Amino acid sequence: MNDTPELPQGLRALERVFDAIVWICRVIAGVALVVMTVIFGWLVFGRYVLNDTPTWVEQYALLLVMLIAFLGAAVGVRENTHLSVVAFRTLVPARVRTLFVIFSDLFMAVFGALMLWYGALLTQFKWNSLIPLIQISEGYRSLPLTVAGGLILVFSLGHLTRVFLGRDTRIDHIE
Repeated sequence: MNDTPELPQGLRALERVFDAIVWICRVIAGVALVVMTVIFGWLVFGRYVLNDTPTWVEQYALLLVMLIAFLGAAVGVRENTHLSVVAFRTLVPARVRTLFVIFSDLFMAVFGALMLWYGALLTQFKWNSLIPLIQISEGYRSLPLTVAGGLILVFSLGHLTRVFLGRDTRIDHIE
């Protein structure tokens, strides 16, 4: 996605690693979505055909929703498709837009760091408790929060590096 020849070779390699991580996140989220669809299909079949509602479906669905949402958020930060107000940015000069981009990336990096830190604390705190009905660790509920926080932090720092090297295209190309 961002493999630009003007970047130093080490950063180009890092960009390729980031792109691979994004691809893996998309695959995991896609598989999780398919699995969630299948288990909800089983829920409906069990409830209305077998007259025996599987009670574990809701708990697994909650885990899958967390995985899909947080990995999707990290991918959105990397690809700059996260929620943004562009109307005001289009009215200001490029220098001010650069400040907006830097502020946005700094904010996202801090937010990602907080997600990582507090997600790790929450995961550690809940690790020895079990989720009812499926008997796996409660820590798995907050693990996607932790992983996504780390990815958001790293991806935001990558964006900041591009800005400070003068290689960020988000300043000139507002979509």
